[in-house]
Amino acid sequence: MRRVSIIRHGMTPATERHLYCGSSDVPLSPEGRKELIRKKNMYRYPDPEGCSFYTSGMRRTEETLELLYGPVSHGMRPDLKEMDFGEFEMHTYDELRDMPSYIAWITGDNDENVCPGGESGAVMEERAAVGFRQLLASGCGDLVIVTHGGPCAAVMRRLFPEQGRNRYEWQPKPGEGYEILFDGEKPCSFSRIPEGIQNS
Repeated sequence: MRRVSIIRHGMTPATERHLYCGSSDVPLSPEGRKELIRKKNMYRYPDPEGCSFYTSGMRRTEETLELLYGPVSHGMRPDLKEMDFGEFEMHTYDELRDMPSYIAWITGDNDENVCPGGESGAVMEERAAVGFRQLLASGCGDLVIVTHGGPCAAVMRRLFPEQGRNRYEWQPKPGEGYEILFDGEKPCSFSRIPEGIQNS
């Protein structure tokens, strides 16, 4: 069986302030770094032995990988970046809620609606799914991928459609994710990362 782990980066200042943050290259916050270290000390992250490591290349994923696994050699996959929120980047709901372009975006089909100057959830999901499939087909063996909440959820929705969960229901908390077991390229089962977190 092949193990593929997808982990959402830790908390950032944007996470803490509830900002739309996708294409903005923000670091982890001090609290986010502390929380990642706490989880690493209390729970069990996937064993790095024999794994190939990847990030989206964004600063927050780079910092998360180093905090969890040290300065390991790794590749970068820009197709696993978070959704680009365009003109809504780094703003809160309260700042945007009266803006006509924002009202148009959040009403109707929120998956298909495109953020002005950005992309739609459906475009992000397809981008992330294609990037993930390419990594699977690359012959890298076991993988640890540090990415973002949207791509984590997009990949899981594509791999396990029978679960009936939408992208928001699949989205893990910062510093958490999923370990997926594959038979070849067929997903067989998944569990939470870090191990034991569901009991916290």
